[in-house]
Amino acid sequence: MYSPWLVPISLAFGIVIGAGLVLLIFFAAERGRRARALSDVSLPDGVGAILDALDTAGFVVDPSNNVQKASAMAIAHGLVAMQQVSHSEMVDLIERARLSEDPVTEDLLIARTLRQETDLRMHVRAARLGTRYVLVLAQDNTESHRLEEVRRDFVANISHELKTPIGAVGLLAEALEQAADDEEQVRYFAKSLTRESLRLGRLTQDIIELSRLQAVDPLSEPSIVDIRTVIRAAVERNRVEADARGIEILARGGKKATVVGNADQLAMAVHNLVANAVHYSPDGSRIGIGATITDQGIVEVAVTDQGDGISDADRERIFERFYRVDPARSRRTGGTGLGLAIVKHVVQNHGGDIRLWSQLGSGSTFTIRLPEASTATVPVRGDN
Repeated sequence: MYSPWLVPISLAFGIVIGAGLVLLIFFAAERGRRARALSDVSLPDGVGAILDALDTAGFVVDPSNNVQKASAMAIAHGLVAMQQVSHSEMVDLIERARLSEDPVTEDLLIARTLRQETDLRMHVRAARLGTRYVLVLAQDNTESHRLEEVRRDFVANISHELKTPIGAVGLLAEALEQAADDEEQVRYFAKSLTRESLRLGRLTQDIIELSRLQAVDPLSEPSIVDIRTVIRAAVERNRVEADARGIEILARGGKKATVVGNADQLAMAVHNLVANAVHYSPDGSRIGIGATITDQGIVEVAVTDQGDGISDADRERIFERFYRVDPARSRRTGGTGLGLAIVKHVVQNHGGDIRLWSQLGSGSTFTIRLPEASTATVPVRGDN
């Protein structure tokens, strides 16, 4: 049965329900706003600007270890991701710093991302920032640690490499003295003594050259270097040994190929490649040297031999100092194990790179790649 009061009562009931829902939504929004305000307390003045200006890794975390602000380097190193600290070692350090009145410092070995080769060695310092936050600063010492290992290995290798010829010279001198009455033995030991002394001299000279390359910037006083002149000089320096073994050296290309740099260093680099090709090629074989200019403005100097080739395992280490593919043959030919290391250093100093193609039984090709002089951005002597 219809009642005239039914409509007003329904409207009033709807208004009450609607008002209740509005109040619930308002209180929920207010609670969320208060929660956000509680968690988003502003950082102390200046902290954000300092982190923006840092060229090292740094970030600030709140009581829940959420990252509130991070420097670009912290993100680049993968220390921070999705506003979270990425590594448990750092989280442990942060918790210790939160409970300490003094800053906490530790050297950490942190795993890199899958795209990077080695772990990061970080010197990390964490300290409380006010009552809520913890500031974390991380210095990347990976490269300095690597260089220290290289220096330590280099010194150890030098000691080992020098010990062998020096010991041989001492033994030969003693044998020469004991065989003083035997003319044939004297000549034999004298030749061996001369050979070891020459080897020691070459080793010492290579060490000096490598040290000098590390100390001198070839582009501090650059000049225009004609690649054909460099190749011609390298061929002439190796011509006598090649002719004695019936090895033919063919040099082609390089017309108008010029680079910016140090002519003496580049000549030494190409000479080392040609010398290696001669040493490790069979008698009566052929060595090719070619120079070309690519469409990208790169001068490529390739040295190809018909030797035994280089295995995959050796190719990964061939440019390391004192590394030899065939130590026994290197001793016979007088190799020091520094030639290719010098080549790589010279090429890198000139803004280029060196590539290797090799196949066992088919020989090897070493290719030096350098920016062409017309594309170089380094002013040369005589330019205004």
